[in-house]
Amino acid sequence: MKPKIDQSPFIACRDIAVSFRTKSGDKQTVLQSFNLDIKKAEITTLLGPSGCGKSTVLRVVSGLLEPDSGAVMVNGLESSISGSTVRSQMSFVFQESALLPWRSVLENVRLPLELRNQKSKAEIRESCEHWLSEVGLNQKDWQKRPSQLSGGMKMRVSIARAMTTAPELLLMDEPFAALDDVLRSRLNDLLLKIATTEKCTVIFVTHNIAEAVYLSNSISIMARGRNSSTIRVDFSGPRNAELRSSPLFMDVYSEVSRTLFGSVVESEPIQ
Repeated sequence: MKPKIDQSPFIACRDIAVSFRTKSGDKQTVLQSFNLDIKKAEITTLLGPSGCGKSTVLRVVSGLLEPDSGAVMVNGLESSISGSTVRSQMSFVFQESALLPWRSVLENVRLPLELRNQKSKAEIRESCEHWLSEVGLNQKDWQKRPSQLSGGMKMRVSIARAMTTAPELLLMDEPFAALDDVLRSRLNDLLLKIATTEKCTVIFVTHNIAEAVYLSNSISIMARGRNSSTIRVDFSGPRNAELRSSPLFMDVYSEVSRTLFGSVVESEPIQ
């Protein structure tokens, strides 16, 4: 008898609604009836135009923002902002590296572990050195200050810092948007390697269709605060440079592109 496979989502967003008051007192709706299932150890990408609520979804899932209504379920249980195990095992990577300018690369990377105060100095150093090596930074770079680093190096430091805590959930808000295409492709490959090796769940935000197709197991097409469509991406072979130029990649790219632009055109403005 074959073992039963658990098909339930790792994280489930159910009817999430978020709105804000503008300076003039008007109500601005950011998310409305947002629903999304996220499978464990997969990369789920939120893809859509500016202002459609992608970053707000990350803030709700992370617990940085309490929704007006709806719920986030983790492993089938409703997750409060203060009480979720996964949120204590979560890391966030932003578009800006958010490195402390007065600390060296090594000091920046070890900061989360220092704040948690759960490991010895030797364990902290071992974890930090491991991840700095994994993201491709040489020892000669470890004592540099952020002002001495390129944009790509800063992002590598930010990823290393996020991974030192062995996160179960990695949230990434357009981390590669400011980088050139070559560097962006290299960091895409780095992220795939890390996600595969560490088996962490990733929620990734981007405007870039090709990036979404290359990285994702699942793409949530967002428009006007809703998940208008979800597209599964299942490539049988390795994700590499050859895949990017393959007919199969272009087929998926075309499907995602048509769905995205169709959703944006057909969606009604939020009042």
